[in-house]
Amino acid sequence: MSINPNSPEVIAKLTSKAGVGVIAFFLLIGILSSYSIISPGNTGVVFNMWTGSLRTASQGIVWRMPWITRVQSYPTALRTYTMVKRSSEGSSVEDDSIDLPTREGQHIRQDISVTYNTSEEQAAQVFRSFRGADVEEIESTFIRRTIITVAQNIAGQMSLSEVISSKRSDLQDAVQKMLEVELQKMGFHLDKVNLGASHLPPSLETQMQQKMAAQQEAQQAEYELQKQEMLAKAAVAKAEGEGQAVLARATKEAEANKLLQSTLTPSIIQNKAIEKWNGVLPQVTSGATPILDMRALGSSESR
Repeated sequence: MSINPNSPEVIAKLTSKAGVGVIAFFLLIGILSSYSIISPGNTGVVFNMWTGSLRTASQGIVWRMPWITRVQSYPTALRTYTMVKRSSEGSSVEDDSIDLPTREGQHIRQDISVTYNTSEEQAAQVFRSFRGADVEEIESTFIRRTIITVAQNIAGQMSLSEVISSKRSDLQDAVQKMLEVELQKMGFHLDKVNLGASHLPPSLETQMQQKMAAQQEAQQAEYELQKQEMLAKAAVAKAEGEGQAVLARATKEAEANKLLQSTLTPSIIQNKAIEKWNGVLPQVTSGATPILDMRALGSSESR
């Protein structure tokens, strides 16, 4: 017996099965839409589209009413947004380093990374500020533009050498301080700003290398000059010391001779001669014969 597919009974059965399938489909969608999962390190914001009310939810499963409430999560754990020249390291696949102007009108490319998060208390404020946008969209718009604006405004007040060397830490601190204020207005907390590598145009890099080489040569010349001055001062000091030593010795010898002369008497001189005489008169003399004081000799022997 053949079945007519166009018969009312067949059509009724097919319609019934289709209706059951549609109902099952919507039930499945309703079940899947009745909850959201908040990942660890995030907090959820539950928004009621009928009443406009907001509430926050901790990590885990959050139950909600399908087509009436929506859930958005924001990071409470630290999250880093990176803008660097190398595509394999940053948040963008292309050169994403910042173009920084300097006071002289020069331009360099600067790597930078910003670490931030929000809190469960501020998550609702983030939701309101950005109309429920997810964190990736917020990073690509607000956070990105704010980082660039703040960094360029501060770097534009500094010289090139200050930006890349002498006041680099001051630049980083100033960017962090101002950026923290701007992010806090929108419900985010800034943890840290890190300045990475600075990328100079080839012509500017050559100029900087030449300038650094000239500075090093000047420093070396100044060092040699100071060294020679120190050696000269040392030689002068040595000569002065030696001269003072000779003068001191001469002064002492003169004082000793003066003291010796003041203490010598004829008797002392006579005694010295007697002590050195061997008792034999010279056989030949070219001058006067020595005169001896026999009384002095006698008195000396009796003693």
